[in-house]
Amino acid sequence: MTETPEDLITATAARKILGVSPLKMTSLLKKGQLRTWSDPLDNRKKLVSRAEVEALRSPRERAA
Repeated sequence: MTETPEDLITATAARKILGVSPLKMTSLLKKGQLRTWSDPLDNRKKLVSRAEVEALRSPRERAA
């Protein structure tokens, strides 16, 4: 069983960090490029690891 990371953020917040559309974010989640966890307070929301989101950002965006 995989341990839950401490740096979880909502998929919406991750989408804003990555600067992608909702459709692209859905694609990233379905393809498994970002692992998801259910929000314990609201099962409709998906949480992702901020570290995984940062790893997907382009090097130019990380430098900014």
